[in-house]
Amino acid sequence: MQHRARETCEECHWPEKFYDRKLVSKKYYLSDEKTTEWDITMLMKIGPEYKVLGQKSGIHWHVNPEVKIEYVSADFKRDTIALVKYTNLKTGEISTYRDTVSTYTNTQIDTLEHRVMDCIDCHNRPSHDFKSPIRFFDDAMSTDKITRNLPDVKMEAMDILYNNSFPTLDSANHFIQSEFTEYYQLMYPEIFDSSKVLIDKTIATIQTLYKKNVFPYMKAQWSTHLNYIGHLETNGCFRCHNDSFVDEKGDVISRDCDLCHEIKKQGTPDNLEMACDTASLEFKHPNNIKGKWKKLACVKCHKNLFE
Repeated sequence: MQHRARETCEECHWPEKFYDRKLVSKKYYLSDEKTTEWDITMLMKIGPEYKVLGQKSGIHWHVNPEVKIEYVSADFKRDTIALVKYTNLKTGEISTYRDTVSTYTNTQIDTLEHRVMDCIDCHNRPSHDFKSPIRFFDDAMSTDKITRNLPDVKMEAMDILYNNSFPTLDSANHFIQSEFTEYYQLMYPEIFDSSKVLIDKTIATIQTLYKKNVFPYMKAQWSTHLNYIGHLETNGCFRCHNDSFVDEKGDVISRDCDLCHEIKKQGTPDNLEMACDTASLEFKHPNNIKGKWKKLACVKCHKNLFE
């Protein structure tokens, strides 16, 4: 099983392929009364700044044919990493990074799974990607499948979808219908009377999106089949890039945001910060969390949505 990515994916997607840096723009929505839009544009450093440098830097450096990255996973899902080993295949240089926070002994590490890093260690959901409610809700609102004209619409949807589990799709559909209906009847009776068609359309859209991403009978959803691309809802990149892995020379596997991306725009549409030319912006959390994002991995807070 070690080489399944190389024997399948790499028949077409070969590691030597160069990928330029790419601007990625996304719309997010806050769980407030107005479902405030928050936009962000990032320059993703998939490869280096100049094409002639090949895979000398950037996110895809991890599969550069001139280096080998090995790691030891402490669990079946490979969500927790105990050790990382870097080998420069041209010079023979080797660096072993140990997690200074974990308590794994050498004997324990010897009994754990040792793997050579490949594509699916990050791209672990190349198909059957189960979107979390936040992801499928924001995507639907970005494409006007869900309206912002209903107050508290995201807040109510997230409260229903994250704080409840359902044995069947029928029970989920019934609960979504009844809870949304009751909420607007109680909290916004005038809107309920004047916008019943809009409320019903929103309910139907959320039911459809839930059906596409949650499969109760198979017990399959976003929290059982994690997606390691990024670091918002899972440990993802921070499994290794967390400032706790240190090698023999004292070098650290950094969690510096700018290693993988630079923020070019961020904020609400009417108050959008923009970086000029080669400059980048410091990340600004849409909610005032007093800089906690600088010390904690995103999942430390966002994981509560799954509990």
